[in-house]
Amino acid sequence: MTAMPVTEPMTAEEYLARPHDPAEHGWELIGGALVDMNDPSLPHELVRMEILHALALWSRAAAGRGLAIGSIDVLTGPRDVYSPDILWYREDRVPPRRASPSYPVPDLAVEVRSPSTWRYDIGAKKSGYERAGLPELWLVDTAADEMLIFRRSTSAATDFDVALELTRDDTLTSPLLPEFTLAVSAVFGA
Repeated sequence: MTAMPVTEPMTAEEYLARPHDPAEHGWELIGGALVDMNDPSLPHELVRMEILHALALWSRAAAGRGLAIGSIDVLTGPRDVYSPDILWYREDRVPPRRASPSYPVPDLAVEVRSPSTWRYDIGAKKSGYERAGLPELWLVDTAADEMLIFRRSTSAATDFDVALELTRDDTLTSPLLPEFTLAVSAVFGA
């Protein structure tokens, strides 16, 4: 009997040290495994841009409202590097402009449904974000036209102890984002 070599799961350090390949369209490291992210579809991008636009307008409307940004690599664990569709950092946690990847866990992460990654978004990544201390996660389900909101009721909460399911008739608000409102119907369009 011949022994089969066992492949060790990749570490976040190994993942981040990989050479940049401009031909790649995107990867995430989830539980030590490389996960290929397909190119986004038009509905995915329209939803992502609507939310990012609303967050960027809100953050620029007053001083001290932090930074809303598109996808960057976020270190969430020793074998996990995620690229949320949208991130928001509180003002006192915004990474320096010239900081090297990987970036710290944001205060808010938004994942928009994609056929290639949704099972990870609602499973392993949600759990990973929770373990890493993410205060709030928005999972946007473009197939059901709903937003799943997971947050901690207090900064001392050890897990997402608040879960909301918002539909087109609802308005999204967040205790992290004073005065921020977004009609869910606007996210999904007509």
